[in-house]
Order: sequence, then structure tokens, then C-alpha cells
Amino acid sequence: AYAPDGRCISLLKILLTNHCVFDCHYCVNRKSSNVRRARFTPQEVADLTLAFYRRNYIEGLFLSSGIVKSSNHTMEQIVEAARILREEHDFRGYIHLKTIPEADPVLVHRAGLYADRVSINVELPTDAGLTRLAPDKSARQIEQAMGDVKRDIVEARDAKKRFRHAPRFAPAGQSTQMIVGADKATDADIVAKAGRLYDSFRLRRVYYSAFSPIPDASAVLPLKRPPLIREHRLYQSDWLMRFYGYRPDEVMQATGADGNLPLDIDPKLAWALKFRERFPVDVNRASKEALLRVPGLGVKAVNQILASRRHRTLRLEDVARLTVSLTKVRPFICAADWRPLVLSDRADLRALLAPRSE
Repeated sequence: AYAPDGRCISLLKILLTNHCVFDCHYCVNRKSSNVRRARFTPQEVADLTLAFYRRNYIEGLFLSSGIVKSSNHTMEQIVEAARILREEHDFRGYIHLKTIPEADPVLVHRAGLYADRVSINVELPTDAGLTRLAPDKSARQIEQAMGDVKRDIVEARDAKKRFRHAPRFAPAGQSTQMIVGADKATDADIVAKAGRLYDSFRLRRVYYSAFSPIPDASAVLPLKRPPLIREHRLYQSDWLMRFYGYRPDEVMQATGADGNLPLDIDPKLAWALKFRERFPVDVNRASKEALLRVPGLGVKAVNQILASRRHRTLRLEDVARLTVSLTKVRPFICAADWRPLVLSDRADLRALLAPRSE
């Protein structure tokens, strides 16, 4: 996992158990699956985590679980593992707990008191897809649980401002995950869902997981997994919304007629090629918002451009030092010594800028 400051954090990522009373079609641990079952006790999870932590193998725990006996019983076990670590061993490492939306809200709240981050998976991008592939789950119930967590996070932060020793609650926020390619949802559907989740629940992250075929799969599932590059493009679109100021509807403008993002070029370049009239932008005069739309310029590069141009006029070679691919940047910018030719044939420009396949 990655911290907000960019540090990579090594986590022990395990299931409390792969027993499950639910029968989600896409899950290898579903009730009707014939996989071997195993189960940890909360004490075993705590002991295993501490053993790795003391050897500097890990910096924290990511604990999830199948649903054994009932949602409440499973949530109690997850909370107990975190309680043992925090209260009995004064564990100061990172803890991320997957919470169960069907569980009692009191149990989910207790999880947030021990965890740095909690997450509730929305599973699939559309309500129709969830109903079809995960009949035991409810989209309304999932969003209700996410709303409760959001409220608890906000209340804990407000209390911390007023009372020094107020209990913390999931200080690293909440996240969620969507499965990509298990149903007919398009990238436009996924981006729209992610945008709504960010706006409604103040999520820290939406994670995307490409569907992978499982043994003895249901006939309603696709036979092949989607290309992994599709998952990558969705993560890139997510960064555009989180760090580059794109609205979800703007990212959706980068999709093709089938509602999916192009696989041969990244979403930022796809958007720029559709809106060539907005370019080129002058690196010596353009606003930060306009510079962030330039393909090939990252947030760090844009900040350096803004800082540098206060002291001198920037030339193309100055921009080249701030980017990995000047080829991608050059058609979309002006500099003191550079102005691109007007390229009206967008197909040619796309072919020029798309990565070459080997």
C-alpha cells in the first residue's frame, strides 16, 4: 500500500477465513465453490502479525474475511483481532480492516476505533450487476454502511479539534473496490460510479480489480478475464479525477463509442485528442488548471513550471528536463522557442503519440 506521502508500506494481507455463507458468482470462496476451507482465530491473526512485524517484514495488517456463520459473528472476529493487537500488545503499526455492510453498525464502528483505514466493497459498478452476480448483497445496504462510516469519521475529526484525547476513528479514511469485467458495465459506468462515491462518501481511494476466471465458474460469468491494461486505464482515470481536476463527465468524454477507455493510449491523451481546440497552451502564461491537462505533464512537473517561470522565460529544453516524454508533450504546448504546427489530422497525431507495440 502507499501512504499519502508516497511511502510504500508492506502489509500482511490475509483472510480471517475463506468459509462463506454467501454465493457471489465471481468469488472463488463462494458457498457453492469446492475450494478447501481454512480459518484463523483472532489470536492467531494477532500472533502472526506480531511475528512478521517484529522481524520488520511488514508495517501493518490488511484483514478481510469470508462470511462465516453470520455477518455479525464474522465482524466480531475481525474486531477482536484488531483489539488484541491494539490493547493487549500496544501495536502501533497500520491496520486496514474490511468491514461487512450487513453487520450491526455498532460492530463496524468498533472496527473504526482500532483501524487506521476501513473499507466496504461496492463489488460491482451497477446495481443490476450486483443483483445478478451477488444476490446476497444489497447496493442500498452497502451505501448505507458507507454513509455511517463517513459520519463517524467526520464526527471523530470534529471531536479531535475540541477534545485532545477524543478517540480516533479510521484516521486514514475509508476506501472501496470494484470488480472490472465480471459484468457488462462499461468504463463510463465505472467512472460515473467512482465519481459519485467520491462525492457522496469522501472516499480516499476507489480500487479496481480485473475479474479473473475461477474454477467451476457460473455460466453467467465471462469465459476470459478482461485485459489488465483496462484496469490500468481505470486507475489512470481515477488519478485524473483525484489529482488533475477532471470531473467524472470529462473523463467519460475520453471513452469511445462503446463506453470504454481506449487501451492503446492513456485517458488524458485521449481527452486531449478529442479537444484539440484547447491546445496548445503556453507554458509561460497558462494557468495551473490548463497545464494539468497537457498530456505528459504530471502534477510535480506543472508545479516546477509554475515556480520556474517566475524567474525566467521557459524554453522547450526547460520543459524537456521536467518530463519523461517530450514527444507526448510537444504537440500540446508553446514555449519561448517553440510553437507546434497545426495538425488537423487527429488520426495521424494519435498514431504518432501512441506507444509502439513490440
